[in-house]
Amino acid sequence: MEQHRTRPPQHGPRRGTPPLPPQATRGESGSGGARPGQRRPANRPAARPTTPVRRPGSPLVEAVRRMPNPRLTGLGGGLFCGAVMFVLGGLDALLFGSSLTVYGVLFLPVCVLTACWVRRGDLVTAPVVVPIAFAFGLLPVADSNGGILGRLMGLVTALATQAGWLYGGTLVAGLIASARKIHLMRQRTATARAARR
Repeated sequence: MEQHRTRPPQHGPRRGTPPLPPQATRGESGSGGARPGQRRPANRPAARPTTPVRRPGSPLVEAVRRMPNPRLTGLGGGLFCGAVMFVLGGLDALLFGSSLTVYGVLFLPVCVLTACWVRRGDLVTAPVVVPIAFAFGLLPVADSNGGILGRLMGLVTALATQAGWLYGGTLVAGLIASARKIHLMRQRTATARAARR
């Protein structure tokens, strides 16, 4: 005669066996995870960290990227430009006999650095402080016949004869500041469009 089992089937883990990890239990129930023979679903791609890749540019662009890139305020840009031009004017007076042409040539790269290093909020100050620094740096270079009045007359004469360098450096600083401002406005517009999307 057959005996029927009266003991209900056990669904839980047996005593003495360690519990299965969460991945295994989810894989068995079919709610998540992939079985050994199945592929991962196509709608769940593996998350990979995205890092921007910088493409190598021309040697001039790479040299500009390696240069120091301080951010000067409007006052800091004026002090930087004025101090550098005064030092260059003193060196010009010592080494080149107060050559105004050498002084004008040295003025152009100082204008470029000032316009590049001033911060974004103070871009409008770059073409303003550059001519002031040009006049301040002329103090050791200008001819002086003696006294304050002679120094002042030499400064006015130097400004009148070297107006080309003054206008050229101011124009360079204004163009660089304008280009940086346009680039900043385009970046803000692109960011606003991306935020709307």
